[in-house]
Amino acid sequence: MPDDQPRHPDHVPLAGVIGMPIAHSRSPRLHGHWLRRYGIAGHYIPMPVMPEHLAEVLRALPRLGFVGVNVTIPHKEAVLALADTVTDRAALIGAANTLIFRPDGKIHADNTDGYGFVANLRQNAPDWWPKAGPAALIGAGGAARAVVASLLDSGVGELRITNRTRIRSEQIKSEFGARLVVYDWAQAGNMLEGAATVVNATSLGMDGKQPLRLPLDALSPDALVTDLVYAPLVTPFLRDAQARGCRIVDGLGMLLHQAAPGFECWFGRRPEVDDDLRRAVLE
Repeated sequence: MPDDQPRHPDHVPLAGVIGMPIAHSRSPRLHGHWLRRYGIAGHYIPMPVMPEHLAEVLRALPRLGFVGVNVTIPHKEAVLALADTVTDRAALIGAANTLIFRPDGKIHADNTDGYGFVANLRQNAPDWWPKAGPAALIGAGGAARAVVASLLDSGVGELRITNRTRIRSEQIKSEFGARLVVYDWAQAGNMLEGAATVVNATSLGMDGKQPLRLPLDALSPDALVTDLVYAPLVTPFLRDAQARGCRIVDGLGMLLHQAAPGFECWFGRRPEVDDDLRRAVLE
């Protein structure tokens, strides 16, 4: 079938996630739950793809019946150069996590991580107000860039950032502007003073990793504290913040919410993010 022809009405849409490694991904469980819940004839498949095969695979997938894929490590940056169109937010963040394959075979790249981050906060801390005070962000990797973009877009007036390698924080500041204030890693505890929103965007605290060792003396009990790590659900960082009286939001909801826009584009139904989905993904 020529690429510029519409898909056959009997076509069963295929989607999936590409990365290396991929066996750990919870996305198949997540999307599989939605497909079953809504009675949609479709499939979501995990696919290990080596970097040297990425371009070849992406051009082949639309011809194999795929309507799109999620993208994870190590391909989130590389896919931007292979896409035919890129959303402004994906370009700003410098990475894509969601690809949509048009009926003509062209690839549209988007980044929904920032959307998922904010949607998670709004669902689990409905009174969260981005303008309540400065935000403090730990980490300067790809996920952190999505958080920066979403917090600034939400109206945060000052965003403090720290990273073990300061130059990465400085790079983000140079790209996102004057509302960012860079702190040395050794002074990270100081940036919590007066912060209304605190975010860990590193892998520290994840199962199998070292904990995030950050002095919380300056952390206000009025602050909202969240962690992008969701294994364990309550990281040592969140546990310590909760002990100080802070509201905490775990990172699982970000994973769930970032998946919703892609599912809607691929399968034609806006899915719900609720407790049933959380249970299904955690099983």
